[in-house]
Amino acid sequence: MTTSAPNVVIVLLDDVGFGAASTFGGPAQTPGMEALANDGLRFNRFHTTAICSPTRAALLTGRDAHRANVGAVLNTATNRPGYQGILNPHTATVAEMLRNNGYNTAAFGKWHLTQPWETSPVGPFDRWPTGVGFEKFYGFLGGETDQYDPTLYEGTRPVQRPDVDNYHLTEDMSNAAIEWLDMQHSLAPDKPFFLYYATGATHAPLQVPAEWIERYRGKFDQGWDAMREATFKRQKALGVIPKDAILTPRPPQIPVWDSLSDEERKVASRLMETYAGFLAHTDQQVARLANHLKQMGQFDNTLFFYIVGDNGSSAEGGPPGSINYMGALQGLQEPVSAQLAALDKIGDADTYPQYPAGWAWALTTPFQWVKQVASHLGGTRNPLVVTWPNGFEERGGLRNQFSHVNDIAPTILAAAGMEMPETVNGISQLPMDGSSMLSSFASADAAEFHPTQYFEVHGNRAIYHEGWMASARHDRLPWSVGGISGDTSFDDDTWELYNLEADFSQAVDLAAAEPARLAELKHLFNRVAAELQMLPLHSSVDNRQPRPSLAGDRRKVEYYPGTLGVPESQIPRMANNNWKLQASISLDGEASGVIATVGGLSAGWSLYLDEAGRPVFECRIYEVDRIRLSSEAPLAPGENQLELNFAYDGQGYAKGGTFTLSVNGKVLGSARIRASQPSFYTIDETFDLGIDTGSPAGSYPQAAPIGYPLKGAKIGVVALESG
Repeated sequence: MTTSAPNVVIVLLDDVGFGAASTFGGPAQTPGMEALANDGLRFNRFHTTAICSPTRAALLTGRDAHRANVGAVLNTATNRPGYQGILNPHTATVAEMLRNNGYNTAAFGKWHLTQPWETSPVGPFDRWPTGVGFEKFYGFLGGETDQYDPTLYEGTRPVQRPDVDNYHLTEDMSNAAIEWLDMQHSLAPDKPFFLYYATGATHAPLQVPAEWIERYRGKFDQGWDAMREATFKRQKALGVIPKDAILTPRPPQIPVWDSLSDEERKVASRLMETYAGFLAHTDQQVARLANHLKQMGQFDNTLFFYIVGDNGSSAEGGPPGSINYMGALQGLQEPVSAQLAALDKIGDADTYPQYPAGWAWALTTPFQWVKQVASHLGGTRNPLVVTWPNGFEERGGLRNQFSHVNDIAPTILAAAGMEMPETVNGISQLPMDGSSMLSSFASADAAEFHPTQYFEVHGNRAIYHEGWMASARHDRLPWSVGGISGDTSFDDDTWELYNLEADFSQAVDLAAAEPARLAELKHLFNRVAAELQMLPLHSSVDNRQPRPSLAGDRRKVEYYPGTLGVPESQIPRMANNNWKLQASISLDGEASGVIATVGGLSAGWSLYLDEAGRPVFECRIYEVDRIRLSSEAPLAPGENQLELNFAYDGQGYAKGGTFTLSVNGKVLGSARIRASQPSFYTIDETFDLGIDTGSPAGSYPQAAPIGYPLKGAKIGVVALESG
């Protein structure tokens, strides 16, 4: 490390397409990003991997995602090398390298690089942020979280959100990051810092204060086709795309705006208003961070990367969008009538929304496709803004050298005057696949520094080489959960060829005109794929395999007091199955609070005592159904046995069933529910005893403290039995 080594800040937004932010011609106003761009440089040919976890692995390690063993998003990892979702120790993070060379390091926000069976309170913690180089971690571990009641961790410990009015996670992240910066600077003013700030925004759920949504009321009534045209014109006027760029057409799988009913258009417009407000609000929180660095006098010597999305915009809301998209994603789509009834609530703490796929396509203007589609630039091309006043002189410039997220780590090392270490903590290291971007900071005319890069997600694949790109999209839509392409041969995929030097937006397919060049690029892709153990090709989302589980083969697990933060996937299987919960609880007198819970606001269940000490069971299945069972009398002091039975309707997917609640052998009541969770209630909430971490799974008393912790009673043992 040199004595003048810069501080480093990486801001990584989630699910933001190239044409979303106003700084790059989009409809969402991003003045914070604009100010940083005016202080530094815009990059308009920067690339991600097209999906979350692989982008984060490549970003933090400087290696290709498959080399880091994170070639698939963690939720669809497989047992194959390169796709296991377990960080390769021979590809250490840049945070570890910087920490070993005198930097203080901290990570705030989203992680999504630790497998579920390692995220419980028993660890292991090797691949948590604090195990791979970050001295401080405050954020969430999964792919998404509720913005108003997030599933939070401090270090390796589950924590509740701060008990403040009008809480929002992105604001909390900025508060915590600023607090850490002040502490670090006061205690170690001569030490540089590395701060990784990865928002949950703008990944679903789209949740933001109403005043931010209202700024965009009526702005999107013209629809996604018209919005894409308007964005394209602004991009050319700003100069962030060339004057001769071509606007690519709408995929036939995405409906024309005018084909929607009036009711569908009304809902779709409100969902897009919510997204735009969400992105604008997020940008304000990033601006707070940058402005605080200026107030500290640290901004000029800070290498600040503002990465506008870990992939293209998300079409995972499907063509209709949803007010509770985790259910829609699994096939439990709510009707338009339910969406209309909740229209004015979209974006608040009672909804879990995502916009329609048409908006996702429009937000990747001018490119083809969206998130997950690694074969096309709509999935992989993301804006990048870089500032470093002490590092380069130009202000407000544009750079168009091809660059990739794996270039960030080697750029940081070069800026800090550090060589890539041969070993980290005694473990030999593989070379970085990325290259330093410093030459492009110095000159717009700098030579290309990243001549070749492959892309692959769910079988969608491409290879870039010296200005040319060969692309093959696999037969799977990016709003499908799985099973669609499992029997589809990769040999049937159509390869396309593009000259990106002359064709900025990947619009003109030259495969028929240049078959020899296409053959060369396909050969190059296969050579790279073989080296990274990607062959034979497979779609990780369509070839699910058994993964480690804390529950293992146990149909029944007994849990004791203090159990919390256990991922839903790590408890006995409840989905599409009979199951039973038995809880022993002793009361000293008046009692209230949560006994056991799993899931959260969007779907899940909670067994709790209300403010009068009466046992209550509630279950919600997205917008499909919800039931409540309760006792008329409070539990008696002393020992009590509660039992909850779920009788599944039978063979099939997400069928309904009957819940029965008993206390001390006496049945209090039964209720049928029309459906049950298809595969999971949520992907981020947990199983807890004695408190409800994350968003509330029950309708707790209004005056209840956050998490509604159990008081006046003690849990003995809670047994969960499947089958």
